[in-house]
Order: sequence, then structure tokens, then C-alpha cells
Amino acid sequence: METVDIFSMFTLGLLGQGHCIGMCGPLIIAFPGRTGRLMPHFYYHLGRIATYCAAGGIMAAIGGILPQIAASTSSDPQIWTMRGKIGFALIAGLFLFLFGISRIGLVSEPAWMAAATPCRIPGFRRIVQAAMQDSNASDMAVLGLILGLIPCGLSYGAFAMALQADSVIKGMLMTGALGLGTLPGLLLLGTGIGAIIRRFRRQSDFLSGLLMSGMGLILLFRGVKLML
Repeated sequence: METVDIFSMFTLGLLGQGHCIGMCGPLIIAFPGRTGRLMPHFYYHLGRIATYCAAGGIMAAIGGILPQIAASTSSDPQIWTMRGKIGFALIAGLFLFLFGISRIGLVSEPAWMAAATPCRIPGFRRIVQAAMQDSNASDMAVLGLILGLIPCGLSYGAFAMALQADSVIKGMLMTGALGLGTLPGLLLLGTGIGAIIRRFRRQSDFLSGLLMSGMGLILLFRGVKLML
């Protein structure tokens, strides 16, 4: 994975801040924002970005097990690796493209994403109540870890992109870069700059959708090229 891919993920996060404020803004206001202090924001976003990194590492690890599968079946590892690269490039490209055009508004986001709500996680309500009552570091960090799984085309597109990373570390760096890109707008929520970002949410959604769909098309091209 080249540095440009990691930078593209960071740029995608920056361009998608309007979407992030619209989707995650109420959560930021309801939890770390209600304390009136900076550190709860730090711990919340630390947990959220840690979840992004973990998801990216897991997705990259899925691609990394192909040679082991090939060895266990006495198959040619190179053939399995090539098949994996083709398959993951096509899958990740398709997901990114679909999420991108949904961000632009050409299609609606997939309905299945609603099934991934963190509310289904056991103990979620207890963690939310503890964070609202105490607002301590550990509660905010855990809440950020869980809410990092909120169904979102932006983050799920980055997770799909990490499928074709050639190492767990690089997969984590890619999705972590996306999280860092979304950080400025969410930290500035409630300030004049945050209001400006909300004002231009439609434009930022359009730009992030263009970038995401463009990255998807590049991956689809890579997959098709490997097949030829």
C-alpha cells in the first residue's frame, strides 16, 4: 500500500466532515460536549479512532490469510494470492463506488447498514448511562470504541478499502487516517467553524462522494487488470 492511499483516506475524512457533523454531531453534543471540557472529547475520539484502526487491521488480516489457506490445501500460494488480490480489489472497489454515489445522492445507502447499530451490543445502554452520569475518561473512551461502529458509508467504505492492504499495520494506518481526517470538524463542533462546515455539508458530501467513487473505480480497474 502506497503512502498516497493513506493520504487519500485522510483527505476523504476531511472532505466528509459535513457528513460526520450531521451524523455524529448529536452524539458529540450529547456526550463529551455536555461536559464543557476538552479532555472528554479527546478520550471519546481516541476510542472512536481506535475502533477504526482495529477494523482496518481485521480487514487487512482477512486478505493476509490467503497464503496460509493455500498452504493447507497444497495449492500454489501465488495463485491464491493473485485470486485474493483480484477478489478483494473488486469487492472493495464495488463497495467504495456504491457508498460514493450514495453520498452524492444518486442512490440511497444500503438498508442492511441499519442492522449494524451499536444498540445491539450487550451492555451498550449501561455504558451510555455511565458516560452521561460520570463523563470520566474510561467511560468516554469505551463509548467512542462502540460508537465507532455506527453504520456510516464513509467509514465502511474505508474498511472495504483496507481489504486490499498488504499488511495489518497498513490497513490500520489507512482507516486511522480517515478517523484523523474527520477529527477537526467534530472537535470544532459548536464553534463558528463548525457552523461553516454544517453550512456546506452538501458540498462536502458531494466532494467526498466523488473521491470515494473515484477510489472505487480505481480499485475495480486494478481488479480487472489483474484478471487480464
